[in-house]
Amino acid sequence: MLRDLILDFLRQQPELDQQKLATPGVRMKELGLDSLGLVEMLFEVEDRYGFQIEEPMRYADMTLDEVVADLEKAVSARARGPAPEPGSGMADGRLPDASA
Repeated sequence: MLRDLILDFLRQQPELDQQKLATPGVRMKELGLDSLGLVEMLFEVEDRYGFQIEEPMRYADMTLDEVVADLEKAVSARARGPAPEPGSGMADGRLPDASA
């Protein structure tokens, strides 16, 4: 799932306060993730789901739950339905282009 992908990435970041990951409503900037780390996290999502995330820095002020919800919405829109698991049903692991 998308949440697991994001949490796995965050847990691997040594500068992050890992205890804050369990805090309800924690904002991304409160975790101690710098802008490069945020962009790297979003690259993970882009690579897994095969599309580019618009305005990545807007996620810095969101809560972890808001980030997950927003990305799930973007993935669902791109897939034209519920967010699939990465690579499911696609030969190259990428989602179809929603604009096609």
